[in-house]
Amino acid sequence: MAELITRKENAVGWVIFSNPAKLNAVSHDMWMALPAAIAAFDADPEVRLIVITGDGEKAFISGADISQFEKARGSAEAQAVYNRAVVDAYEAPVHCGKPVVARIRGICMGGGLGLAAACDVRIAADDAVFRMPAGRLGLGYNFTGIKRFAQLIGAANTADIFFSARKFNAADALGMGFVNRVVPAAELDREFAAYCELIAENAPLTLAAAKFALRQTGLDPAARDLEQTARMIERCFDSEDYREGRRAFMEKRKPKFQGK
Repeated sequence: MAELITRKENAVGWVIFSNPAKLNAVSHDMWMALPAAIAAFDADPEVRLIVITGDGEKAFISGADISQFEKARGSAEAQAVYNRAVVDAYEAPVHCGKPVVARIRGICMGGGLGLAAACDVRIAADDAVFRMPAGRLGLGYNFTGIKRFAQLIGAANTADIFFSARKFNAADALGMGFVNRVVPAAELDREFAAYCELIAENAPLTLAAAKFALRQTGLDPAARDLEQTARMIERCFDSEDYREGRRAFMEKRKPKFQGK
């Protein structure tokens, strides 16, 4: 059964793409469900970060469920509906106010590669395999998606993976800057949990301000909301968390941030 599974573990909201029989290929319903799942965790004050991952050890996401293409993408009208769902799914991690981290194990291809690119941070096991097979399917990739890849890994690397549709491994992904870290598969759970804990311990208002400011750097200058950026920074300095951070530093202890 293809489904999107959500669960909360302490300060982490997990979004799990589950379709093991098809290596976590994404159905139309799963694309549709992602924005609401992320929005729910974004609104939950107990959640400090969101993790996107796949079910099991074989795949993060192998791509869109091609078996649905004839029906869901068989005409221009159907294609427009399907594309809207995918675009909304990709935009959900970008516009979420909290850090979104991709945990990548096994196959990460097509729609999975695009979704991982939309996350803030990507951590991969050393057995991860990546591919952008759009050229083998004859489909067009929209400008926003191409731009996201180009900003992340540069125009030359984007051209390489789109033009060749070749598979590349975790070391290649690290070298081109697609992933932030590569860890041995046997250590992925431990290393990933430790990284999530690092994020969860930090001041939520600071992280939100940093993410919002980072998003502005990818926009055209005329579209940037620098006033909102400044307001979010000012809110950090006026927060109880900032006072707690100063006290904790002076008292040589871990700060306990509340996001206010």
